[in-house]
Amino acid sequence: MIPVTKSFIPPIEEYAAIVKRAFENGWLTNRGELIIELEHKIKEYLQTDNILITNNGTIALQIAIKLLGSGGEIITTPFSYIATTSAIIWENCTPVFVDIHPDYLTIDETKIEEAITPKTTCILATHVYGNPCNVEVIEKIAQKHGLYVIYDAAHCFGVKYKNVSVFNFGDISISSFHATKLFHTGEGGAIFCNIKELGHKIYYSHNFGHNGPLEFHGLGINAKNSELNAAMGLAVLPYINDIINERKRVCTNYDTHLDLSKVKKLKLRENTEWNYIYYPIIFDSEELLLQAEKLLKKNDIFPRRYFYPSLNTIEFTKGKIMKISERISCRVLCLPLYYDMAFKDQLVICNLINTVC
Repeated sequence: MIPVTKSFIPPIEEYAAIVKRAFENGWLTNRGELIIELEHKIKEYLQTDNILITNNGTIALQIAIKLLGSGGEIITTPFSYIATTSAIIWENCTPVFVDIHPDYLTIDETKIEEAITPKTTCILATHVYGNPCNVEVIEKIAQKHGLYVIYDAAHCFGVKYKNVSVFNFGDISISSFHATKLFHTGEGGAIFCNIKELGHKIYYSHNFGHNGPLEFHGLGINAKNSELNAAMGLAVLPYINDIINERKRVCTNYDTHLDLSKVKKLKLRENTEWNYIYYPIIFDSEELLLQAEKLLKKNDIFPRRYFYPSLNTIEFTKGKIMKISERISCRVLCLPLYYDMAFKDQLVICNLINTVC
């Protein structure tokens, strides 16, 4: 079987040696030394000033929306994972969808202003497949209208835009450290925020609102991650450059052996240093996609329709028609991509897709 992805698993003896430290300390959660060490090493690697590790990426989004959304309307993209929109609704805010760019697949920044109303509080944009949004234009719009900017950067570990980590843009950026991501802690996520006062609110919000053991700054929730998850992150992080390079190799093989005159690739935004987290292809029609998917599955190969469907079409979102997102979402397929993927498996995938197209 060839799955759409595989988690990178570090050598068990290396993970065990780190976990042993937690056992010796007798400290398994509540910001032990392994979480703090991992935050420090990630800051060094990414060249960011602030990170708070959480137990998943979705709760990181929820905290960001709780602090900045104020129960208002949040302008967002219909082309993302369901967590982006469900977090908005979960926090009693209203998603207002803006269609996407047909090539970059990120929110179309030229359509944001027309969606702003007196109830708008935030822009929540997704760096789709690790492809950065037009952060400069979004920042100007936000400043002009007094709005906050949250980036769903779940796919973006290691991505740089103009030589700067994409986590450094916006008021808050969040990431996912789920096992399917190229850097992971098994389960986990992170919040990046370079505004000191806001960072303080994020910190107490992720720990029940605590200000010391007996006092509280305000409302909070439990978003802390464990030492066991931090140990996984510490074991994976030394391999991150190898992981990215291996994924680059796989993507280059697809570029070479797929007939790209018949399927469309993701267009990366200029000045982007990408992390090769996904390999999406866009078919000319949903019918062709379904034929290719059926043929691949028949050969024990399992790609993923990611992202499908367009989020404005889901019953509980009640969104308007988003022509580009709806058109792309029914035609996009992410091909298998993971560390140490065999070249022969890629050739099989490419040959099968080429026969359909």
